[in-house]
Amino acid sequence: MSTTFDELFAEVTRSAPRFGHRQHVHLTWLAVHRCGRSAAIDLVSQGIRRTARYAGAPQKYHATISRAWVELIAHHVAEDATDDFDAFVGQNTPLLDKRLLSRFYRSATLAGTSARTGWVEPDRAPFPWPGGS
Repeated sequence: MSTTFDELFAEVTRSAPRFGHRQHVHLTWLAVHRCGRSAAIDLVSQGIRRTARYAGAPQKYHATISRAWVELIAHHVAEDATDDFDAFVGQNTPLLDKRLLSRFYRSATLAGTSARTGWVEPDRAPFPWPGGS
């Protein structure tokens, strides 16, 4: 049985009063753990896109931001294989900073149409692993 975005969303929101950045990180961490990096990119991206469309705000979906967060979280999961989310974020606190992508991307790049609609490589600094992404 495959994991769905709705299942992950329900699991994360069960104990959270709201769905903020920490919950986004938690959902992505679960997706990476259960599906692997590549499948998590598709699962999270499609789920966020669908949710934004359903909420009447399809413009809120951002392809590069969605994938970049999965890439960053997957990198840290590979480095820290704990099965406990709280322990994971305790060891990887920069992931809780929603401005983290500004280390890798210029704001003008993320504001561009190509970044909103497809994958754009970091243009400020490469991601912190060999190959950069």
